[in-house]
Amino acid sequence: MKGTAAQMRSFNRPVRLLLVNQLTINVGFYMLMPYLATYLTGDLGLATWLAGLVLGVRNLSQQGMFLLGGSLADRIGYKPMILAGLLLRTVGFALLGLVQAVPALIVASVLTGLAGALFNPAARAYLAREAGERKIEAFAVFNVFYQSGILVGPLIGLLLQAAAFQITCLVAAGLFAVLALAQARALPARPGGRAGAPGGILRDWRQVLADRPFLLFSLAMIGSYVLNFQVYLGLPIEVRRASGGELGVALLFALSGSMAAFGQVRVTAWVKERWSPGQAMVRGLALMGAAFLPLAVPLSPAGALAAVLVTTALLTLGTMIVYPFEMATIARFSGDELVGTYYGFYNTVSGIGIAAGNLATGAALDAGRSLGLPGLPWWILAGLGWVCAAAVRALNRTRPAPTGCGSRGGGRAGG
Repeated sequence: MKGTAAQMRSFNRPVRLLLVNQLTINVGFYMLMPYLATYLTGDLGLATWLAGLVLGVRNLSQQGMFLLGGSLADRIGYKPMILAGLLLRTVGFALLGLVQAVPALIVASVLTGLAGALFNPAARAYLAREAGERKIEAFAVFNVFYQSGILVGPLIGLLLQAAAFQITCLVAAGLFAVLALAQARALPARPGGRAGAPGGILRDWRQVLADRPFLLFSLAMIGSYVLNFQVYLGLPIEVRRASGGELGVALLFALSGSMAAFGQVRVTAWVKERWSPGQAMVRGLALMGAAFLPLAVPLSPAGALAAVLVTTALLTLGTMIVYPFEMATIARFSGDELVGTYYGFYNTVSGIGIAAGNLATGAALDAGRSLGLPGLPWWILAGLGWVCAAAVRALNRTRPAPTGCGSRGGGRAGG
């Protein structure tokens, strides 16, 4: 963490505020969301499908509105969109704790999702522009604060559960309200890259859709999000099967979060010194695929638990290698003008990919059990990682990519 603190101090005040902003957002979000499904089906007695609907509309409203949120940030400015998102989440989380009728719960869920669609692209675009040529280092530190919030939030939420879930909702809402007030006073206003530009948002979208190298890069990277999401889907299922309880799940999340929180800056510095951005993404993707191989062979319950933890560690390491270079590459594709729009589009594509990937992964898990081939889904996921790595590598060889990602070898999209 000493290296992280030094890196944080090396950035200007807006970047430092954005890092604290993201930490607080994740603490507030993760103190509540992991326990929401249990509250809906247990305390409120909703049918499982209704609870799924409430949770699903949040994800749909967030993923579906990322592009609009990013474009508004480019046009209106980053700070207004960050503040709007924080205020919407304040209202949404407060409603979750105060209402019980399903229509009101759905409205609250939509508001929390829309909030993320507004502040996520704006915060990343703001960070990319403020970091200048140090985008890779900035996003490495950003991931430390992001993962730290994921680590701390559920623990605070668990403590608050001893009182009531409604208390958790109101505390989270209060946290977002305080953060909104603090950001309103302390975060400097910055114009978006398209402030005052001729044309409208549709023109910006057409520009993104005409950027064929970026579209191909976005498609090539979808698999990385499907793989990373297995920390929330496939791996918890496997660890519960191996351990028969929730302790393994807790270990899984603790391992993933602590690795990123304590190792991201050092890993990024080591990689940046030795590899080009393209090489980092290709090799990180290949490692993410290889991470699933320990699960692809028959093991005893004890061996299966160890294999899940090894997979989690390798998958997290691969993600740590890829993430800062990936985020810097997206900003370079945008030409530092349509940064929010590019991030918004990329997040939308990734969200669609995650949804489709979850369906396919679930089907593969079921098929593996029914066919007596428990290693089947893990071989498929490993192959997906390697296909993504090959695709990014091929893009680098066949198409020029944005330069200037701040590392040896230039800012190419593949290795």
